[in-house]
Amino acid sequence: MTVTTDVQGARFTGKVAIVTGSSSGIGLATALRLGAEGARVVIIATDAARCEEAARAVRESGAPDALAIACDVSDEPAVVRAVDATLARWGRLDVIVNNAARMNFRPLAELTREEWLAILEVNLLGAFYFLREGFRRMDRGGTIVNVASVHAIETSPLVAPYAASKAALLSLTRSAAIEGAAKGLRVNAVIPGAIDTPMLWSNPNVQSGAEKFDPAEVGKPEDVAAAIAFLASAEACFIQGSALTIDGGRLDRL
Repeated sequence: MTVTTDVQGARFTGKVAIVTGSSSGIGLATALRLGAEGARVVIIATDAARCEEAARAVRESGAPDALAIACDVSDEPAVVRAVDATLARWGRLDVIVNNAARMNFRPLAELTREEWLAILEVNLLGAFYFLREGFRRMDRGGTIVNVASVHAIETSPLVAPYAASKAALLSLTRSAAIEGAAKGLRVNAVIPGAIDTPMLWSNPNVQSGAEKFDPAEVGKPEDVAAAIAFLASAEACFIQGSALTIDGGRLDRL
């Protein structure tokens, strides 16, 4: 696994961060960024071998430590166990990044209840489970960043469950920010556009040419990771319930 980090400062020294969906793409870039800035990072993904590989990459990139936990975020007891393991290992939890997500590509008329639930249980309920555990167990000053999508605002055919789940995630972010303020916790979101990840290039709309991008509209996972790190840091202490769009201006042109 080849990775690069180019950061200055150590905003997360002494902190512990959980990043879901962090064996590749935006999640891995975020884990690398937080680790390079001093965080001990928990890698959450479903594939145990890829979790271990990502944790090794995070340590090799300068993180004080990294823990790999194979966890399906849609499995509520598994989420609780993952947070238990984090606290048992380091005794604290300061940052949660809810990045894990799934997509399917089906016309609305053909979608089944099971297909809807498969998306909602990961993209929305998975984020809720980690957010709830954070609210229960994080100390004041903790931060949560939810990774939404431009599909929450402007979307395309065949991805209705994904778009709906990401719109709901933005709403959850606002609700959580209101309730989190009293606990001394901040909750914000990022809205990535077209980012150079496996999820983008496996999209049938992209593969068929139905959805086209100007090269300038395709960002890097590191671009999103930098924004997540900012929102999770003390530098963003007055930002609460916000959604930061990271799309190279794509939404402005749609």
